[in-house]
Amino acid sequence: MPSPLRILLAESDDVLRASLAEQLQHEGYEVLGARSAEDAGAAAGQFAFAIIGLDEAESVANRLRAAGLSCPALLITDGEVAGFETVARPFRFSALLARLHALSTHHAAASDRAVRIGPYTFHPSAKMLQADDRKVRLTEKETNILKFLHANAGTVPRDILLHEVWGYGPAVATHTLETHIYRLRKKIEQDPAKAQILLTEGGGYRLSA
Repeated sequence: MPSPLRILLAESDDVLRASLAEQLQHEGYEVLGARSAEDAGAAAGQFAFAIIGLDEAESVANRLRAAGLSCPALLITDGEVAGFETVARPFRFSALLARLHALSTHHAAASDRAVRIGPYTFHPSAKMLQADDRKVRLTEKETNILKFLHANAGTVPRDILLHEVWGYGPAVATHTLETHIYRLRKKIEQDPAKAQILLTEGGGYRLSA
């Protein structure tokens, strides 16, 4: 079973934040609440989406992006904001959920576009890497590892990657991820012992620039 999508919910109104968190959890999301820009900026982990209803939401969203938040953001504001999906106050939860689903659909479509990884063209929907006449077939887990690493700049900690690809569970351990990384390197690296594409760094993994 896939792990629930994680949402960063930044809202200073405690009652509204608690209400939205409860409703989003009922829809199957995992929610981390933040009551200030500082709390949101200090939030650890990776997120599928961010919902930002703080004062000066656009400024907060841009600061979070500069700090490394790479997921799509939905702003709760009094009007439209260029470059972001928005929900205008006052709003019904159904309207916010509809915008979130639309953002999810768009993001999923974008994440399936072919991208460049090292010498390969990565085709997520086909679970394949291609370089010249060579095609490398990937498992679903290998595909998801590469998708998440490509979507998140910098080093992704092992526990975050493990959570995003497998979900937390008693049968899931770090060696599960390490085994898949080892097999993936055997497929894509010229010398798996001296990785040039899928790198180990600072307690996690990243793709070479």
